[in-house]
Amino acid sequence: MSSIARSSFSAERNRRIAIIASLFALAMLGLGYAAVPLYRLFCQATGFNGTTQRATAAEAAAVRVAAGSVTVRFDSNVERGMPWVFHPEQTSQTMHLGARSLAFFIARNASDHPITGVASYNVEPEQAAFYFHKIQCFCFNQQTLQPHQQVRMPVIYYVDPKIAQDPDARDVQAITLSYTFHPVPASAAKPLDRSKAAG
Repeated sequence: MSSIARSSFSAERNRRIAIIASLFALAMLGLGYAAVPLYRLFCQATGFNGTTQRATAAEAAAVRVAAGSVTVRFDSNVERGMPWVFHPEQTSQTMHLGARSLAFFIARNASDHPITGVASYNVEPEQAAFYFHKIQCFCFNQQTLQPHQQVRMPVIYYVDPKIAQDPDARDVQAITLSYTFHPVPASAAKPLDRSKAAG
């Protein structure tokens, strides 16, 4: 093989390797962007890591109330350094499986400037999360509070009666629903929707 042919073959091989490496890098970048939504979908589908389910009002209306009952305890936190006071209006509720229930949380901005927050949440024990359905929740949206403003924020939920048929979850008598508010950077904050924040 002549030196020109060898050089041409080498250049072609290098071009192929560069294209393959570029495609691999793009695929890894795309997978990185897709990882978070895919992980969220997995958590929502399985209740993994205490991720609750979402239900429409129509879906909730189709659920039959069962004889069994469960106590839901409420826990509230704010990220360190966030000047909000945040707590449940009542510490627990006991209701029948499948029955819709309404709970309120109180949030107050104790600072002298507007702050936007968003709530993360989880359910304990983890095996109960798959059966915990939220119909409406302040955690679905960012919440902006003006200086010293206080709001009542609702969550409407039910516990699916199918929990009683799950051998891993049927002995659960109490469920803890926990929220933590985190500040949202001003650049990412959206205006407060008072119809969703105030109860």
